[in-house]
Amino acid sequence: MVNKIIVAIDGYSSCGKSTIAKALAKYAGYTYVDTGAMYRAIGLYTLRQGLTNEADIIAALPHIQVGFILVDGAQHVTLNGEDVEAFIRTLEVGNCASRISQIKEVRAFLVAQQQAMGIAKGIVMDGRDIGTVVFPKAELKLFLTASPEVRAQRRFDELVNKGEKPNFDEVLADVNDRDYRDTHRAESPLRQAEDAIVVDNSNLTPDEQMEVIYGLFNSKL
Repeated sequence: MVNKIIVAIDGYSSCGKSTIAKALAKYAGYTYVDTGAMYRAIGLYTLRQGLTNEADIIAALPHIQVGFILVDGAQHVTLNGEDVEAFIRTLEVGNCASRISQIKEVRAFLVAQQQAMGIAKGIVMDGRDIGTVVFPKAELKLFLTASPEVRAQRRFDELVNKGEKPNFDEVLADVNDRDYRDTHRAESPLRQAEDAIVVDNSNLTPDEQMEVIYGLFNSKL
């Protein structure tokens, strides 16, 4: 029986972390966990409830249940039993998730759930602090990066495909703002783990980057 490992994927926003993690999980027969979606679900809850005060957000945590379900073979996030996948991918929710992720109690609340998911290994998890905080002993740590302009173009195209009419300069500014928040927050800032392997996919096609990722995964087995 092949030993299963934990794969921790960190990196900047719009680097394709979720796409890569999903593909690797499918390739390996592992479970995929999108931690960013968990923060987005809490962000959506706070927006719906009109919670802006940190103390109120912390007080609400016991009333929030975040989970995952499979819908037509795709993983969807649930918030208190409701499938909220269609509501959590907006810029507004993403920015809210970035803000609330700076709250220590919110991070502790979700990190405990994430660590429980990895006890049996055989898991691919992506986020901002997976290799540094959630699974510091993960057997394979990847750190994804790409230039802000490339990431903004990807995000721009994604929004256009959803029928929205984004402004590229605003999307680029949003990417840079999120980078700053993610790397400068006091609680679990985004940083590359010392033993993480950096993958810059600015100039890689999807097939090329997955060839690199699969090779790195196989070398760890």
